[in-house]
Amino acid sequence: MPTKKRVTIALIAEEAGVSVPTVSKVINGRPEVAPETRQRVERLLHLHGYQRRVGQAEGPVGLVDLVFSEIESPWAMEIVRGAETAAREAGASVVITVLHSHAGPGRDWLERIAARRTDGVVIVASRLSSGLQRQLSARSMPFVVVDPEGEPPAGIASVGATNWNGGLAATRHLLELGHRRIGIIGGPADMLCSRARIDGYRAALETAGVAVAPELIRPGDFLVDSGRLQGEELLALDEPPTAVFAGSDLQAFGVLEAARRRGLRVPEDLSVVGFDDLPLARSAWPALTTVRQPLQEMAALATRMVLASGAAAPEARRVELATELIVRESTAPPRS
Repeated sequence: MPTKKRVTIALIAEEAGVSVPTVSKVINGRPEVAPETRQRVERLLHLHGYQRRVGQAEGPVGLVDLVFSEIESPWAMEIVRGAETAAREAGASVVITVLHSHAGPGRDWLERIAARRTDGVVIVASRLSSGLQRQLSARSMPFVVVDPEGEPPAGIASVGATNWNGGLAATRHLLELGHRRIGIIGGPADMLCSRARIDGYRAALETAGVAVAPELIRPGDFLVDSGRLQGEELLALDEPPTAVFAGSDLQAFGVLEAARRRGLRVPEDLSVVGFDDLPLARSAWPALTTVRQPLQEMAALATRMVLASGAAAPEARRVELATELIVRESTAPPRS
């Protein structure tokens, strides 16, 4: 029985029609390779499932790259804290990259992390293209996606939360208090977590025999201003909601402001529920009822996964950590 030919840099170089040093430069992120050549070598590395041999690299360097599309929110700070805690426990450090785009990292970023030989990459709330997946694999770069925008590609490790259950629990809480006109402000329509929270909201209403009113479902962007603007529109309806479930704590803070501007009291005139349980939720006035999303734990788990995997890809699985309804002072039965 013929033995399988071991995948080496020399084999990749032969098939690509380039020199061994050229393949080495691609693997290590060196810039002096023509784009067409780089793409050809990366395709072959991915096709053959090339992995660095034990001892070929110089061992772990103690770095984890944490990549955000945006970072201007307390939500992102919770992710940073979780990743930093897990990295520190492992004797590693975290390097943060902010893309200011949801399109995912580009080639310049790939070359920088390959050059510094990071131990792994945690990609937060971004789209992961097949091209980026191939390029990371070609460089033997372990990576995990946290809270991906869309469905994670097959074969990719990802960490998220039980968003559907969270949406269900928040809406059921309001229904049990006696609310029937319940508004919801979600996030961007293409984000998986937003769709799941809205689906949980719909499921709770339908199970309770309450009709889903399309005018009570509003899009947002998880930030304060969208909560305020959509909250104002909900409260201006001829038949306004008696409760609003906001898809994030920041949006819930915006709803609180919209209620204040209309002279409404929370929770006497309007109940409000958030999602995330940011530290600010406890100090809001009134203290915010919210769905706790274990952000720090999600980031810490993803960081441990990449650090534990060495040069291999982390086990391709979707991990969802449990959400929990935290009842505080912003919800009460509706006025009769």
